[in-house]
Amino acid sequence: GLQKPALRCDRHREAQAAEHIVAAVAAGERVAFLSDAGTPGISDPGSRIAAAMHAANLRVMPIPGASAVPTALSASGLDLQAGYCFAGFAPEKAAALRAFLQAALLSPRVTVFFEAPHRIHACLRTLHDLDPLAHLVLAKELSKQFETVLPGTAQAALAWLDADPKRAQGEFVLLLQPRQAQATLDAQALTLLQRLAQELPASRAAAVAADLTGLKRDVLYRWLLDHKDAAAD
Repeated sequence: GLQKPALRCDRHREAQAAEHIVAAVAAGERVAFLSDAGTPGISDPGSRIAAAMHAANLRVMPIPGASAVPTALSASGLDLQAGYCFAGFAPEKAAALRAFLQAALLSPRVTVFFEAPHRIHACLRTLHDLDPLAHLVLAKELSKQFETVLPGTAQAALAWLDADPKRAQGEFVLLLQPRQAQATLDAQALTLLQRLAQELPASRAAAVAADLTGLKRDVLYRWLLDHKDAAAD
């Protein structure tokens, strides 16, 4: 119900808005910086305003709010022991996108990035071409009515999107697990693991395979969860 003057400060006007805000605060006014999609300064504009305030020796007071990055991470179930990297939005051009995803697959950490609805299919197809077995989590509409957190492969995510055109609406958060866990599993270990999974629950199959191969149980168990169809076949 507040009736206060509003100042637009998208990425094209952020520098000018920062000057205006610094002057207003220096004159004794209070300014509330709001974003319509998450926490300001994470991916939305805001960092230049905060930097200008600090440079002017003025106080910036953060108020905790929803951000898609920690929200998605907390529900992803991914292995975060090595940490994660937030990479902003994925590149638009095909060559840059391919290089970006390749680097994410080779990273030691989970990569979290945003994708726009009109580019989500191209992003997932590129990832599938690079590594059909790459494990990712697709999240969208977090904390809203149609919230979705979908773990699996790029192909599984594409199939989910294609099942209903409305699912491609809204902003997406993608979390990509690097290849390290998969690289430790050779063909013989995978064959054994898949055979055990036909007879035993996944947790028990992973435990038995770990005893027989010397591999880590959590790596085997995660592979089974990430590749349920392969284990069934």
